[in-house]
Amino acid sequence: MSPLAKDTVMVVHGAEIFDTGNAAWLFSVLAPCRIVVAGIMARVAAEEFGLPCEFADIPPSMVMRRLHQPCFLANRGKSPESGRIFGEIVARRVGDEGIIHVECASGEVICWNRYPDDLAREIATLTGYSLVSGVTMPEGTEPGTRVIRGCLPGEAVFVNGTVIGVATGREVVIRVSEKGVEPVLGLSVKVHGLEKLNKSGPIDPATAWCKSGPIRAREPVTTNNAPPKKGRVVFIDHCGHTLYRSVSSDGVCGIVSVGDDTTAVCAHIGAHLGVPVFGIVDGDTDGIVPVRYAPGSVIAVATGISDDDLGKEVAVMIPAEEVDWDDFIRMLVARIGDRARICRPPHS
Repeated sequence: MSPLAKDTVMVVHGAEIFDTGNAAWLFSVLAPCRIVVAGIMARVAAEEFGLPCEFADIPPSMVMRRLHQPCFLANRGKSPESGRIFGEIVARRVGDEGIIHVECASGEVICWNRYPDDLAREIATLTGYSLVSGVTMPEGTEPGTRVIRGCLPGEAVFVNGTVIGVATGREVVIRVSEKGVEPVLGLSVKVHGLEKLNKSGPIDPATAWCKSGPIRAREPVTTNNAPPKKGRVVFIDHCGHTLYRSVSSDGVCGIVSVGDDTTAVCAHIGAHLGVPVFGIVDGDTDGIVPVRYAPGSVIAVATGISDDDLGKEVAVMIPAEEVDWDDFIRMLVARIGDRARICRPPHS
């Protein structure tokens, strides 16, 4: 019998908890009946380590709200401070019932907005973690403003998966106006990223996915799996929650991605799945994830044109029917001509 209630669910966020071995340790010690993983890189890491997980294309707060059984959040922040900040955000979004948050970076079981119950005490006993209480605080910002806490100077800052700049302090403050997202404090702006974010549609600062730092520090475990020589081509010009589901679909023979950071993420996932990437970039990568490429990948470095504009042209060339990946790449290279420098990156 499980040490916890037989229907207890562990909701896991982020790749770091898998890469450090904390997720496997919690699974062995606590034996939850299910592990539900939220996050793109967390899914890659979970599959690499072979834990029996389910995967959700929604944030952890939404996962926890939809569960009708005992559950707890498991996370490992880049620091104890950032881990607590993340837990507080999740708890605030879950609502009045509060959450149990197992934070591996600080070795704590945090009861956000709830009294420690039998489940929280049992988790603390089995893990040896400290049992503490936490109360979420109001954001305390003006309407339309968002504070991104726990940053380290020099880290990339994301809003809804798009890098909008580099943190210059411990906090970054952004504001949303009729013009879109604007920096207020603590951000060295990446103009191209901010423009791309504002073109993507209205942003709700209260619910936007905001973070700083790399989305994964560990290189992907490459696979010997080979995609079909002929199949569908997936076009990716953003890093939304459905990215993994799109590129891992059956019958996909390759990915066309636009932007340095988007291409880095697609290449990382592609190396894990064995799916090649045709990446359209302009050389302003932010180093958000270690990049590896599956065999057959090609990089087109835009010259005299932005990667976004070149990507728009390429987008209309993506066929709906199945194609031969090598033939498709030859066609793209010929159509792009001298507007990009073509190279084949080394693969693992």
